[in-house]
Amino acid sequence: MVRALFCWAAASGPRRARMHELSLMDALGQRVLEVAQQQGAERVLSIQLRIGSLSGVDPEALRFAAEVVLKDTCAAGAALTIEEIPAAGWCEPCAAEFSLGPNSWLCPRCGAPSARLLRGRELILVSLELFP
Repeated sequence: MVRALFCWAAASGPRRARMHELSLMDALGQRVLEVAQQQGAERVLSIQLRIGSLSGVDPEALRFAAEVVLKDTCAAGAALTIEEIPAAGWCEPCAAEFSLGPNSWLCPRCGAPSARLLRGRELILVSLELFP
Protein backbone atom coordinates (compact mmCIF):
# COMPACT_ATOMS: atom_id res chain seq x y z
CA MET A 1 0.00 0.00 0.00
CA VAL A 2 2.80 2.44 0.84
CA ARG A 3 4.36 1.75 -2.56
CA ALA A 4 1.15 2.79 -4.34
CA LEU A 5 0.89 5.98 -2.30
CA PHE A 6 4.53 6.81 -3.03
CA CYS A 7 4.01 6.36 -6.77
CA TRP A 8 1.01 8.69 -6.61
CA ALA A 9 3.01 11.30 -4.67
CA ALA A 10 5.85 11.19 -7.17
CA ALA A 11 3.45 11.58 -10.06
CA SER A 12 1.46 14.42 -8.47
CA GLY A 13 4.32 16.91 -8.28
CA PRO A 14 7.99 17.36 -9.03
CA ARG A 15 9.45 13.87 -8.60
CA ARG A 16 12.66 15.07 -7.02
CA ALA A 17 10.94 17.20 -4.39
CA ARG A 18 8.48 14.47 -3.39
CA MET A 19 11.20 11.83 -3.12
CA HIS A 20 13.37 14.20 -1.07
CA GLU A 21 10.67 14.90 1.51
CA LEU A 22 9.69 11.24 1.66
CA SER A 23 13.24 10.16 2.52
CA LEU A 24 13.57 12.97 5.08
CA MET A 25 10.29 12.03 6.72
CA ASP A 26 11.31 8.38 6.71
CA ALA A 27 14.42 9.26 8.73
CA LEU A 28 12.46 11.59 11.03
CA GLY A 29 9.75 8.98 11.46
CA GLN A 30 12.29 6.36 12.49
CA ARG A 31 13.66 8.74 15.12
CA VAL A 32 10.15 9.61 16.37
CA LEU A 33 9.24 5.93 16.73
CA GLU A 34 12.57 5.19 18.41
CA VAL A 35 11.98 7.90 21.03
CA ALA A 36 8.38 6.77 21.56
CA GLN A 37 9.57 3.20 22.15
CA GLN A 38 12.36 4.33 24.52
CA GLN A 39 9.82 6.32 26.53
CA GLY A 40 7.29 3.47 26.59
CA ALA A 41 4.67 5.59 24.84
CA GLU A 42 1.52 4.07 23.35
CA ARG A 43 0.99 6.95 20.93
CA VAL A 44 2.67 10.04 19.53
CA LEU A 45 0.20 12.91 19.77
CA SER A 46 2.25 15.68 18.17
CA ILE A 47 5.53 16.33 16.40
CA GLN A 48 7.15 19.76 16.25
CA LEU A 49 9.77 20.58 13.59
CA ARG A 50 11.81 23.65 12.65
CA ILE A 51 12.68 24.04 8.98
CA GLY A 52 14.98 26.72 7.61
CA SER A 53 13.85 28.69 4.57
CA LEU A 54 17.01 27.62 2.69
CA SER A 55 16.82 23.94 3.65
CA GLY A 56 15.22 22.93 0.37
CA VAL A 57 12.36 21.23 2.22
CA ASP A 58 8.78 21.85 1.08
CA PRO A 59 6.64 21.87 4.26
CA GLU A 60 3.50 20.73 2.42
CA ALA A 61 5.32 17.83 0.76
CA LEU A 62 6.74 16.91 4.17
CA ARG A 63 3.22 16.89 5.65
CA PHE A 64 2.06 14.51 2.92
CA ALA A 65 5.13 12.32 3.44
CA ALA A 66 4.35 12.19 7.18
CA GLU A 67 0.91 10.72 6.44
CA VAL A 68 2.48 8.03 4.27
CA VAL A 69 5.47 7.20 6.48
CA LEU A 70 3.65 7.25 9.83
CA LYS A 71 0.58 5.32 8.68
CA ASP A 72 -0.04 2.17 10.75
CA THR A 73 2.42 3.26 13.46
CA CYS A 74 1.90 4.68 16.94
CA ALA A 75 2.50 8.12 15.37
CA ALA A 76 -0.28 7.85 12.79
CA GLY A 77 -2.49 10.94 12.96
CA ALA A 78 -0.04 12.89 15.13
CA ALA A 79 -0.36 16.67 14.75
CA LEU A 80 2.61 17.97 12.77
CA THR A 81 3.66 21.53 13.61
CA ILE A 82 6.25 23.11 11.35
CA GLU A 83 7.96 26.36 12.29
CA GLU A 84 9.71 27.95 9.34
CA ILE A 85 12.99 29.69 10.23
CA PRO A 86 13.91 32.69 8.06
CA ALA A 87 17.46 32.80 6.71
CA ALA A 88 19.95 35.19 8.30
CA GLY A 89 23.46 36.13 7.28
CA TRP A 90 26.36 37.97 8.92
CA CYS A 91 27.95 41.11 7.50
CA GLU A 92 31.63 41.32 8.47
CA PRO A 93 32.10 45.05 7.65
CA CYS A 94 29.00 46.06 9.69
CA ALA A 95 29.48 43.33 12.32
CA ALA A 96 25.73 42.77 12.16
CA GLU A 97 23.16 40.10 11.41
CA PHE A 98 20.66 40.66 8.61
CA SER A 99 17.77 38.82 6.94
CA LEU A 100 18.60 37.08 3.70
CA GLY A 101 16.19 37.41 0.82
CA PRO A 102 15.48 34.56 -1.58
CA ASN A 103 17.97 35.85 -4.14
CA SER A 104 20.03 38.28 -2.11
CA TRP A 105 22.98 37.70 0.17
CA LEU A 106 23.87 41.40 0.24
CA CYS A 107 23.89 43.42 3.46
CA PRO A 108 21.09 46.01 3.30
CA ARG A 109 23.30 48.56 5.15
CA CYS A 110 26.54 48.47 3.16
CA GLY A 111 25.88 46.15 0.21
CA ALA A 112 28.66 43.70 1.13
CA PRO A 113 27.93 40.03 0.33
CA SER A 114 27.49 37.73 3.30
CA ALA A 115 29.94 34.86 3.41
CA ARG A 116 28.45 33.45 6.61
CA LEU A 117 25.03 31.90 7.00
CA LEU A 118 23.77 32.10 10.58
CA ARG A 119 20.53 30.19 10.11
CA GLY A 120 18.14 29.02 7.45
CA ARG A 121 19.27 25.47 6.60
CA GLU A 122 17.89 23.74 9.71
CA LEU A 123 15.73 20.67 9.85
CA ILE A 124 15.26 20.05 13.56
CA LEU A 125 13.01 17.68 15.46
CA VAL A 126 12.14 20.03 18.32
CA SER A 127 9.72 18.05 20.43
CA LEU A 128 7.27 15.19 20.66
CA GLU A 129 4.12 14.92 22.71
CA LEU A 130 3.70 11.32 23.80
CA PHE A 131 0.76 9.49 25.36
CA PRO A 132 1.90 7.07 28.02
